[in-house]
This record gives sequence, structure tokens and C-alpha cells, in this order.
Amino acid sequence: MLLTGYELEIFRSKCNPEARGVHCFAHLNDDVSEVLPFLNTVLGPGVFTEVPPSLMFKNYGKLITIHSRMIAVNALKDSEEAERIAAWLKREINNTWKNRMEIQPSTESMKQPVLFDVFRLLPRSNCQECGLNTCMVFASRVVEGSMNQADCPPIDPQSKEKLKIYLASFSFS
Repeated sequence: MLLTGYELEIFRSKCNPEARGVHCFAHLNDDVSEVLPFLNTVLGPGVFTEVPPSLMFKNYGKLITIHSRMIAVNALKDSEEAERIAAWLKREINNTWKNRMEIQPSTESMKQPVLFDVFRLLPRSNCQECGLNTCMVFASRVVEGSMNQADCPPIDPQSKEKLKIYLASFSFS
């Protein structure tokens, strides 16, 4: 067993206090950096970073980032969902580690959208209807995979369709 346990920290968004969902950090008891290339094969492809080691991917409709000693999960409904996903990740980490001899590790990263390509298709009005302070922040959330064109209420239909087509070529869309 690689990961013996974790402690969950559940919190509300500081930049959007009215948000109904929560986010969580699972502070890991053990360093899981050695399993990340194997998890990239099993759960990915994701965005793999060697230094510092991390793996970001989308699953259960959530953006999940695994670092050596911490896991971050965004946009959860409640603490029960956070517990469920953290327990699932612990099982995946340990099963992947146990079966690593049969898994071809991968440090390849999936292709990501370009921030300014996304930003250019937005209204750039900073209206905050999406719950974020600026269209640039919204574009960065789209690039990281936690939001998409449907989350921008004032985007015009033509730009919305262009952004949808653009994002369709990426796994996070």
C-alpha cells in the first residue's frame, strides 16, 4: 500500500463566496509522486508535470490534481461527495501502485487549450455573470478544464459555437 491515509480540508471558494459547492484538499500521509506516471496511464491522459510532480485530469465532472502529498478537487456538491471521491482516489492510487508492473507508465501530457484563443472568443465585458471577476479569469478556468462555453451567459451564439468546436479537440471539454 502506497497511500495509508489522508486528511480532508473542505472549504468554500474565497473568490466566489455565494457559490453553493465546495472544494477540497486531501492532505496525504504519504508521498505518491512515484505512482503519478502510472496513474496518468490508468486515469488519463492528463496534464502531467515532472517538476514539481503532479497530474491533473477530469473525472466525475471534477477537475482533480494530484500532487506528491496533496490532492485538490474542485466544484463538489458537499462534504459527502468530497469523501467519496477522496476514497475512490485512494483506492485508485493503491491499486495502480500494486499493479504497476503490468502498467506502462506515461509522462505524456494531453494537449491543452491556449488561454488567449479562449479569451478572444469571450465577450470581454467582465460582467461577472459567470461568477468570476473577469473574462480572463473565466478563460483560465476554461483552459484548466473547470468551466466551458456554457458557463458564460452573455457569449453570443456564434462565439459559443466556435469555442465549443475549439474545446472539443481537448479532453477537458
